[in-house]
Amino acid sequence: MMLNNVFRPKFFRLFKKGKYNKELFTSDLIAGIVVGIIALPLAIAFGIASGVTPQQGLITAIVAGLIIALFGGSRFLIGGPTGAFIVIIASIIAKYGMTGLTIATIMAGVFLIVMGICKMGAVFKFIPYPIIVGFTSGIALTIFSTQLKDFFGLTGLSVPAEFIPQWGCYLSNIGNINWIETLLSFICLMSIILWNKFATKRIPGALIAIILATFIAIILKNYWGIEVTTIGSKFPSLSGGMALPEISIPSISYETVRGLVSPAFTIAMLCAIESLLAAMVADGVTGKQHHSNTELIAQGMANIVTPLFGGIPATGALARTMASINNGGKSSVAGLVHSIVLLLIFLFLMPYVVYVPIGCLAAILIVVAYNMSEWRSFKYLLKGEKGDVAVLLITFFLTVVVDLTVAIEFGILLAVVLFVRRIMQTSSISVIKADSLAATEDDDIAQAGDIEKLDIHQGIEVYEINGPYFFGLASVNEDMQNRQKQHTVCRIIRMRKVPFIDSTGIRNLRNLCDMAKKRGVQVILSGVQPEVMVTLKRFGLDKEVGEENIFDNIIPALTYANNLADSKLS
Repeated sequence: MMLNNVFRPKFFRLFKKGKYNKELFTSDLIAGIVVGIIALPLAIAFGIASGVTPQQGLITAIVAGLIIALFGGSRFLIGGPTGAFIVIIASIIAKYGMTGLTIATIMAGVFLIVMGICKMGAVFKFIPYPIIVGFTSGIALTIFSTQLKDFFGLTGLSVPAEFIPQWGCYLSNIGNINWIETLLSFICLMSIILWNKFATKRIPGALIAIILATFIAIILKNYWGIEVTTIGSKFPSLSGGMALPEISIPSISYETVRGLVSPAFTIAMLCAIESLLAAMVADGVTGKQHHSNTELIAQGMANIVTPLFGGIPATGALARTMASINNGGKSSVAGLVHSIVLLLIFLFLMPYVVYVPIGCLAAILIVVAYNMSEWRSFKYLLKGEKGDVAVLLITFFLTVVVDLTVAIEFGILLAVVLFVRRIMQTSSISVIKADSLAATEDDDIAQAGDIEKLDIHQGIEVYEINGPYFFGLASVNEDMQNRQKQHTVCRIIRMRKVPFIDSTGIRNLRNLCDMAKKRGVQVILSGVQPEVMVTLKRFGLDKEVGEENIFDNIIPALTYANNLADSKLS
């Protein structure tokens, strides 16, 4: 029953309602075919850039796309490999090999399912925008950097994985640039840019670039004997065609799992953020709503099953999702068709893929990196407050120079710190004086009708807490304690604007009461909200303060305090 509340795939609900018809299917069929064609060069490029084979990129798009379409919480999301994973996949393979990547991806899938069951889908909406832009821009720059080797035809060059040594390697090998391959890569780059700007959006510029580059490469080889690096020369096994891969279950040990927790968590976080952001964008365009927890579970399922077929991490892809919507996609059936189209290409057309130049794929990925860089958003955020700018630059720097795993983990920590900081800014403790208390126009005073009753005896202190009383107010709490006057008899703490109190707030309030009691000062609580009162009773603080010292509003609290002060100081 609990799973029914968090797992509600859109695909099956579509047919359950009986509203799906031939017209909708025709729209989904056309959109699915177009998106399948768009996904082909991207899947191959992402696979090669990640350090695996082109067929592994295609397998990921087929299997993950199918599972996400069937079980996802969005009716528009198209799943598959994306550029965001290139950096993390390459680093995992370098450290742990392909088996390590398979295990890490499966672990990430488990994390995602747990997140969905625990209803954490809404949490990702609260990740600060500077953090998202910071590591998205960092990933884009890293992808751009990794593609320069193939773009300039630096074949046989061993390029370091780290960003700064990588550029040092490029600069020291400028003299080894293959100008023919560079020119071909540049032609591909310009053809993508110009096609996307001036021609129809139904046919992707990446596909045009592949056709053009392949034609040029064949002409160069057959008429001038000039060979450029192609997918076939890098992966000779593709020339014989491809068969469906068999399921392979990796050998999993405790030591391996323990070492892969951090990379797996990074994959899960990237997948959750990217897929839910893509789903939200699709909702904004179509006016529909996705189910975030269902989407997390579907993404988890995809990342558990896909690596068993040799695939790599997958998530919802924004560009392909928008391509589906723009080409008439109405439901997740379009995602299903997209996977079938890729499957047919995988089975029957892979022998022809070997003629595609590697430099063309580099040009495609450079365009992908530019599109995901969000440089306009980056520039805009630099105009913000210093805290947001610092978060943006730190996240960007860690992603590029250090490691994406560190950037994700540090980004989440920054998100928590920012949240606490924002809450602290809305919470405060202030001293209330007689004139300010009498001038306050609230329900308590309006009901009393006579503000003369709000006279404050000189032996009474009145403090008002505004906002949540939680661990972030610890230092302010100490400040209130240090402000106590020498002849104070009563201390009224007004809590009408406290929506909740956490365990640290309870501890601080208890310490405040204990210190006051040692000094002979009576603590009185005023205007305690029902939710806060429940927490006080749960911890027994109402008994410690004394139920007779807790009042609904400031009028009876102040009357009681004035009488107590008169009797003690007379």
